[in-house]
Amino acid sequence: MSQTIALVDDDRNLLTGISIALEREGYKVQTYIDGESALNGLTRNPPDLAVIDIKMPRMDGEELLKKLRKKMTIPIIFLTSKDDEVDELLGLKLGADDFVKKSGGFSMKVLIERIRVQLRKKNDVIEETKSIITHGKLKLDPSQLECEWGGKALPDKLTTTEFLIVKELAKRPGVIKERAHLMDIAYKENTEIEDRTIDSHVKRIRKKFKKVDDKFSAIETRYGSGYRWNVR
Repeated sequence: MSQTIALVDDDRNLLTGISIALEREGYKVQTYIDGESALNGLTRNPPDLAVIDIKMPRMDGEELLKKLRKKMTIPIIFLTSKDDEVDELLGLKLGADDFVKKSGGFSMKVLIERIRVQLRKKNDVIEETKSIITHGKLKLDPSQLECEWGGKALPDKLTTTEFLIVKELAKRPGVIKERAHLMDIAYKENTEIEDRTIDSHVKRIRKKFKKVDDKFSAIETRYGSGYRWNVR
């Protein structure tokens, strides 16, 4: 069954070019020229992955991402054209799973490969283990990418990347996982990701858990090395 990719960009020429390339690769494509129409369309017909431009009329990519994250956990790749935006995205503070630069020569090949990596990563989470993972208050369901803490589902669902990080930390409580290792788990072939990206993800993960438990402290920072899941 063909996977569906949603494209959101106000550049119609770019939309057409990317659509043709993805359809040649066997994907189904949904296209939207602004954030508002994308939010309505993606809510009605969720795709397997979305590629979103940051700067758009009516609703920009940042606002669209925030609204989508409250509704779904699909992988999201940002398209960005400015270096200062790239700096922000490297931290992935907004919850995007990856980014592709439009400045300096846009590469369709790079975009398609990033899409493949994100879709493969999502499938790997589901196929690696379909059994429920539990540790103390934590409950992970890889088949649905669902996470519970103390019997309560997180109101803001973990993204695929965040789910992978939590799963990797929790499967061996007390063991320190270096940032480089977590980056490899979360991003595989993407060598442009920096160390601070993992820190941004962990910060977002903690915020999501604290919405159901304001005393959440299961993820411990080991300064100079990485993180570990508390055994307490």
